[in-house]
Amino acid sequence: MMEVAGNWTEMLGSSTLTLAPLVADSPSVRRSQPILIPSNRMKGREAFSSSVPSIPNPFPELCSPANSPVLLGSLPPQSSDKHLIKVYGEDSNSRSVWVSRGATARQVCHMLVQTAHCSDQENWALLEHHPTQGLERCLEDHEVVLDVQATWSVKGDTRFMFCKNYAKYEFFRKPTVPLLPESMISDSADVSKGMTSSELIQNLLRSGTCPEIQGFLHVKEPSRKAWKKLYFFLRRSGLYSSTKGSSKEPRHLQCVADLEDLNVYTVVNSRKLYGAPTDFTFCIKPCRNPTRVQDLKILCAENERIRSCWTSAFRLFKHGKQLQSNYQLSMSALRSLEGSNLTDGKSKSEASLVAMDFSGKAGGRVIQNPTEAQSAEREEGQAWRRREALRCSLPNLSSAAKPSSIHKTQPWFHGGVSRKEAERLIEKQGLVDGMFLIRDSQQHEQCFVLSLCYQLKTKHYLVIPCEKGGRKYFTIDDGVTLFIDLLQLVEFHRINQGILPVCLKHPCVCVAL
Repeated sequence: MMEVAGNWTEMLGSSTLTLAPLVADSPSVRRSQPILIPSNRMKGREAFSSSVPSIPNPFPELCSPANSPVLLGSLPPQSSDKHLIKVYGEDSNSRSVWVSRGATARQVCHMLVQTAHCSDQENWALLEHHPTQGLERCLEDHEVVLDVQATWSVKGDTRFMFCKNYAKYEFFRKPTVPLLPESMISDSADVSKGMTSSELIQNLLRSGTCPEIQGFLHVKEPSRKAWKKLYFFLRRSGLYSSTKGSSKEPRHLQCVADLEDLNVYTVVNSRKLYGAPTDFTFCIKPCRNPTRVQDLKILCAENERIRSCWTSAFRLFKHGKQLQSNYQLSMSALRSLEGSNLTDGKSKSEASLVAMDFSGKAGGRVIQNPTEAQSAEREEGQAWRRREALRCSLPNLSSAAKPSSIHKTQPWFHGGVSRKEAERLIEKQGLVDGMFLIRDSQQHEQCFVLSLCYQLKTKHYLVIPCEKGGRKYFTIDDGVTLFIDLLQLVEFHRINQGILPVCLKHPCVCVAL
């Protein structure tokens, strides 16, 4: 406190400030002194606190980060062997995951399946995505994730993506479908002549001998925008190109890449990025070097069938029996899940379903004749239509003309994605028969589009709303079959082919991490 004596006047501009004495004439003020706190005061407080009984903590796990499930994902593990990786979902959101030094792609996928609460445990994959170069590849189940990440450039934008991939083991799952056309198998491979696709793969895995794959491919010339059409040969030792037509004489063969030191990628948007002559482009590059444009060998096929054959052959030639082991491990895990009713609530696989006839008095019988089975399927479809027509005519149903919006909660509905984006989503998750999604039509108001994969191509079917008897319906076959909502349409075509070339089987889903 400041002591002021007498009257003081100070001029501040046009105003006058008068400082009057704050304290009257009195003895000098005694300055404050430190107060001594007696020791018995603290003792009294301690005695008071000790007299109150302690209340036990009802949530002790929340006070210990080591045992807390809430804080476990945000804190580094105690073991120094753990490393942090970032994985992106298809909605562009990411999640950081702590993985061990030797964690494989399969183990990381199972960890993300549990984190995202996915109902399907299998058919998930970890993708290596290079946005700038437009490259993508599905990591094999046995690949060590941190070893793959170590090959990336520090300044690059390479990332891991978590998504579905139904086509990883399609050549094992459907051996009756020819993996390689006869025109792509070399004439010199006499041992492989007359073999089916299944026998060809088994022979490759059993003895290690494989046919020579050959065919024309467009190749981008280094440091130029031009493309050249060359004849290529794929052998166990590597990929070769012929400098003179389709000649395979040693003096005309030029080694393009070694199988042990390369990875195969599909190229996204190859026409815009590289001026490719078609959209069916793939790329090979050394797997131990950071991705540089000069390291890329960009190849272009005439159609999706040929591209799929080349990329599948690359994988089989490089990994061989390891791919078969990965597939068997995946199938054993799938069978164990089916046995415990954890796979979409079903205990049997689709391959175990058979046509049955329950019209006799002696019980059901298995229909062996394919023609009779098809007739039974048509009759069941007609009976289904009659049941649904009766159900929709019941008076307790709402007669409002407003269509149902239950489809918006389904994983196969993708809203307003474009036709090109839908094809891209289906291609990324595997061009297998029966892969599908439903989206809003961009050209027809209040209509939807069913995008369905069949024979490596995506077909699009317009779903039209119509009104009958004051009720709203959806149809895909010009009113022959009516559905009260899109969910009913999908469930019907899961077991009835209808006008579609194949039943709906695999929904194209996007999981948010």
